[in-house]
Amino acid sequence: MLETTDVAIIGGGAAGCAIAFCLAEAGLSVTIIEREGVASQASGYAAGALNPMIGNGIPGPLAAFARESFDMHRRLYPMLNELTGIDYQLQTLPEVRLTFDETEVPAFEALADRLLRTDGFAASMTEQWRIRKLEPRINSEFAGCVFTRGNYTLDSLGFTQALAAAAQHSGAKVRPGAVRGLEIRGDQVSRVLLEDGELDCGEVALAMGPWSRQAESWLGTYIPVDPLKGEILRMRLPGPPLQHEVVGAGAALYPKPDGLVWCGTTEDWRGYDRRPLAETRERILEGAKKLVPGIVEATLVTHTACLRPVTPDWLPILGRVPGYRNAWLATGAGKKGILLAPAIGKAVADLIATDATALPIENFAPQRFANWNGN
Repeated sequence: MLETTDVAIIGGGAAGCAIAFCLAEAGLSVTIIEREGVASQASGYAAGALNPMIGNGIPGPLAAFARESFDMHRRLYPMLNELTGIDYQLQTLPEVRLTFDETEVPAFEALADRLLRTDGFAASMTEQWRIRKLEPRINSEFAGCVFTRGNYTLDSLGFTQALAAAAQHSGAKVRPGAVRGLEIRGDQVSRVLLEDGELDCGEVALAMGPWSRQAESWLGTYIPVDPLKGEILRMRLPGPPLQHEVVGAGAALYPKPDGLVWCGTTEDWRGYDRRPLAETRERILEGAKKLVPGIVEATLVTHTACLRPVTPDWLPILGRVPGYRNAWLATGAGKKGILLAPAIGKAVADLIATDATALPIENFAPQRFANWNGN
């Protein structure tokens, strides 16, 4: 019997599962197609730091969307936890952001001022003696430091699994398989062609992350998404657990509820190479030592690597594929994929169901790359 679905979602990362959850909640039949398993790629390995106040496009064209998604995370957590029984440990975690470069101090002061004027956040420039008192393991020989309250953190693997489980609770299916193409009739996608079958669909959403360019040949359209490799070391520090995220000097330390500290994360253009590399491990440790010198005494538990989907302007691609009535793109969230997942899910689900959304996605339309020349 031929498989059918209202909406086929290609990709089982956070974006695809968020779309599925929203559409299934609205009563549509949904099938997630995933080659290697839900959250098997970057969504299962991301550090899970939810910071809507800094990053590519923030302040700027991503700011409003990022803040909307941040607020959605807080509302989703109790709902998904109760519905699925998956506690992905959303919690607040103060951040200590350091610079060892005097020329960066004015930018740090501006960041502290902006955070201080943002609802739900508190921030201040902090002296060296305060950091020594707060956490003596943090390097206090800095030029400037911003201490922030208001950010959240979560278990990205559990979050993505909870989205998928909640979608399934509302009737969605997760279909393992590798997509080999799409069947096109006029200006519509009528069928997803898999290596082991076919799936008739009314709509198709491409949430393929760094593999989004595979769909260029299927649809005859330009999808400028490339893989940015990131590696993380999961370390066990001696002594009590760290109680703060520590960021600066090109490095970051993310304490986790199980007592481990995740150290990273790197940005390397290495194509589709997902191997954890010894040279990158040494680079991460060098950066981490600047923040917490005692990291040299830590035990390495796991070294992971993943690929994030990045566009030329570092903004997501959300919306209808040019030239098609029923094909949609949800990709390119870069290093903010976990933060942006709830808003991506809601926005794309809105577009599929009603052809409109109240979320601020005007900066993310696929059409912006129609005349892109790479400059």
